[in-house]
Amino acid sequence: MISRFSAPFLTLPLKAKRNLWIAKRCLSIGLFIFGVLQSPTVSAALNCEPVSWALWNSFKNSFIEADGRVIAGAAPQFQSFSEGQSYAMVFALIANDPKTFDLLWRWSMVNLANNNIDSRLPAWTWGKAEDGTWKILDENSASDADIWYAYALLEAGRLWQRSDYIADANKILALVENKSIVILPGLGKMLLPGPFGFTLSSDQWQLNPSYLPIPVLRRLALNNNKGPWSEIAINTDKMITASSPKGLVPDWIDYQAQSADTGKFIIDATKGDLGSYDAIRVYLWAGMTSSQDPLANSIINSLAGMNKIIQVSGNPPEKVNTLTGSSSGIAPLGFSAAVAPFLKASKKNVLLKSQTERAQLLQYLSPPPIYYDYVLSLFGMGWIENRYRFSSNGQINLNWNPVCTPKIS
Repeated sequence: MISRFSAPFLTLPLKAKRNLWIAKRCLSIGLFIFGVLQSPTVSAALNCEPVSWALWNSFKNSFIEADGRVIAGAAPQFQSFSEGQSYAMVFALIANDPKTFDLLWRWSMVNLANNNIDSRLPAWTWGKAEDGTWKILDENSASDADIWYAYALLEAGRLWQRSDYIADANKILALVENKSIVILPGLGKMLLPGPFGFTLSSDQWQLNPSYLPIPVLRRLALNNNKGPWSEIAINTDKMITASSPKGLVPDWIDYQAQSADTGKFIIDATKGDLGSYDAIRVYLWAGMTSSQDPLANSIINSLAGMNKIIQVSGNPPEKVNTLTGSSSGIAPLGFSAAVAPFLKASKKNVLLKSQTERAQLLQYLSPPPIYYDYVLSLFGMGWIENRYRFSSNGQINLNWNPVCTPKIS
């Protein structure tokens, strides 16, 4: 059937038909190019290849499946954790790798949140169950992953012009604010490590200092200045200061109410005064916090005990006793990468050089090191190599091709 729009074309002379066809073809191509340039996904990638980052490429090859799943656990469960998914999204953003970023997020949504982030947070762990099926192994969410997801989505939305990512971030944050934030007597608002299991009794709560990076909290506050995040940032500083009498922070700390409007931080009931694989991230986050942040100096000073230990022993320890200041064990290479930004912020240049050199040995290990060493190294060495910085409002400044880098607002 010939439409009323195509019929006049048949009556034109051959040369006119050809010229009209060429004009239509050029218009079509022009509109296509215009559409491509306006596409949020493509416009961000225009003349902007992923940055060269050998450690990120090695991490992708070693730990990320083709569908976007980060395998962080060993046999037989081969678990994936929400932490690993959210961290990898941050690294993909730093590397200007939108394809991998999207795969990581889509896998997380479908498999950890049952494709329904309107009503559920991503589950903490997924893997091979005892019956041989692959599924969620722990329904509880991990709040550090939740806020890193939100952070990565907000910044990817801003830098890659993806409004859908920003919408997803706000869905996560609405759930976190509803499910994982409590008001502690005498302190105020605080983020629990997850929605369930961390209210130990009617007057005692379990907290994790490494779950609360100040730059992430600043970015969430920028997104919603009426939300709880600025208050939580202030209370995070209070928690770190109160729980680090020797300048060393524990993996876990409890808060105990003393009355309806007073309370105090106490040694965790189950984990005690140990500072190790969780706590090492507190030094990492502190070192990466903008020097312009009003809490930066307070937190750096509160953690000065780590500088003293490295000065004496030459390397960060695997474990510390936060009450006595004693330490034990030789930390894996990832710990050296984690403390590098902290040493730089503390102006310990000699120690920084030795730890940077030690961290760089990671790339020569065969077989590849464990997932956690990689993660700490991507964060720590990526920062040392000036691949990214956090501004005082939490936005990320990236070392992309200048053509690709939107101006920080």
